Amino acid sequence: MRVIAWLDEGTWPACVDAVRTHAPHASDVVLLHVSGPDVPGVAHGAFAGLLGRGHPERDPGDRLTDLGGTSAAELLEAAAERLGRPCRRMERTGRVEREVVAAAEGADLLVLARDGDRDRLGPRSLGPAVRFAVDHAPCPVLLVWPEAAPDLTILPPPPPDR
Repeated sequence: MRVIAWLDEGTWPACVDAVRTHAPHASDVVLLHVSGPDVPGVAHGAFAGLLGRGHPERDPGDRLTDLGGTSAAELLEAAAERLGRPCRRMERTGRVEREVVAAAEGADLLVLARDGDRDRLGPRSLGPAVRFAVDHAPCPVLLVWPEAAPDLTILPPPPPDR
């Protein structure tokens, strides 16, 4: 069984714990982190447009790219340690939701965590990237709460009987 666990900075422990609980020990586990191109791209653009005339060695976008790679490696290292069994680590860069779906090709399970409003149940508990991955994943999906799920008492009342 090939299991992909999409790890994000705020929700990765829940995904790792779900893999430990639900994936057979002999599974081929891939810990996936995806970095979006947005922040370094904005810094490159600002530098080129306003600050960087003639000094490409000072481009802050390059430094942000390096920092992002270091942060992703540290997150993957912590996740592998928490998992406590053999796994592979995969880092990708690009449109996050599309990279996750592409990485899940050929997988038997994609594990990811809710990233929206965690104070209530329902569709708003999914942000755009997770919603896209859930809707387009080419394999079964295990969607987990990053912390305890909200109480069922917050559900709206049922519609009146007709």
